[in-house]
Amino acid sequence: MRTLLKNGRIITATDDYRADVLIDGEVIAAIGNALTVTADKEIDATGLLVMPGGVDPHVHLDMPFMGTFSSDNYETGTRAALFGGTTTVIDFVLQKQGNSLKAALDEWNSRANGTAVGDYSFHMAVTDFNDNTKGEIQGIIEKEGITSFKTFMAYKGALMIDDRQMVGLMQEVKKQGGLINVHATNGDMIDYLVARHKAEGKLSPLYHYLSQPEVTEAEASARFADMAHYTGCPGYIVHLTCEGALNAVRQATRRNQKVFVETCIQYLLLDASLYEKDFEGAKWVMSPPLRQPKDQATLWAGINQGLVNVVATDHCPFKWEQKLMGQHDFSKIPNGHPAIENRMELLFSEGVNKGKITLNKYVEVASTNAAKIFGMFPRKGTIAVGSDADIILFDPQEKHTLSASTHHMNVDYSAYEGWEVTGKVKTVLLRGQVAIDNNQCHVEKGYGKFIKRNKVEGKI
Repeated sequence: MRTLLKNGRIITATDDYRADVLIDGEVIAAIGNALTVTADKEIDATGLLVMPGGVDPHVHLDMPFMGTFSSDNYETGTRAALFGGTTTVIDFVLQKQGNSLKAALDEWNSRANGTAVGDYSFHMAVTDFNDNTKGEIQGIIEKEGITSFKTFMAYKGALMIDDRQMVGLMQEVKKQGGLINVHATNGDMIDYLVARHKAEGKLSPLYHYLSQPEVTEAEASARFADMAHYTGCPGYIVHLTCEGALNAVRQATRRNQKVFVETCIQYLLLDASLYEKDFEGAKWVMSPPLRQPKDQATLWAGINQGLVNVVATDHCPFKWEQKLMGQHDFSKIPNGHPAIENRMELLFSEGVNKGKITLNKYVEVASTNAAKIFGMFPRKGTIAVGSDADIILFDPQEKHTLSASTHHMNVDYSAYEGWEVTGKVKTVLLRGQVAIDNNQCHVEKGYGKFIKRNKVEGKI
């Protein structure tokens, strides 16, 4: 199957030009002006932006959490991602304490294999680092193609590892050519504040926010950067939210250290005033919580300064009845919100359309940098000869309104209900196949492929 995209404006992280794109099978075969080739299908992209499919490196599909599961599985979640222009996601395999990494991977493979509609890969979350776990790292990287390892500095007793384990893991991951992702918040301090607020009868969603002040993230981010600097291991902070944490990264650059930083679309657009909506604030209960307007300004600036490298989602949706588990105790509200479908359009509308970032920067933080950092580039994250034909056709002028009544995520509310957006994903190709067109999905459950990744170098 050969497909020719004609008359489009091609935008990558570095380029902006007009050309035709020839797709042969699953990959891009040629790019040029007025290509005269035969094709089985032609798509006219006049007036549209032609961009690489989005890469969202932070999602939680069908994830066990607080006695329930996130409400999007690999079918519904990756399909919703495609509707929003994201063609590849990276999810987190969670090791159970006392069990092996391989056992956890087998469990996650059983959920995703044959179910995903879009392409996917995994990070390996290490919650129990010991000699047996250490012995698995090389095989996870070299045989399984999973090159990133997630650690938690919070959630003691379930997910958290201590600094001794962190340093040991960093040394082994560096030796084998991998990278450490971190949830950087001070779990002990947060646990203390949660217990104090509950003892005082302060149980509304607002106290979820007040139990995780900025200092808990800033301190942990600085500590992680110090350990990564000591070990020489490439480090990546997930869902960074605030000025204090970004300043810790900024300080690390003074000793010539590079720490990769991801923020999420919600931290750029929403703020902590939503927690004052009594229990409706539970819709935005996530960890770390939403912050203040000054933190939004810092994150936008950080994108343009090259300190913030990726805009992801931390997509972890729960239906309203699940959120109600914490109606009388904020600590029992499942953490997470739905955004996998909204990220690309919101980032364009609020970022590019409002002059906060350029088109090239948009592609860089929504697709290319994640592909580079996590060992998928140039297969993913760009439009180039030989790359996977993961391409979105985007109308930069079309206005529409986000709503739970029209989204494709398996959740009964929208975190962005009524938000008017300028810019719409019109057509999505995944490995050369038209996946989304005319607001219809044209690929089946199981079309999504697991993407094995290459060793990382700690540079982009």
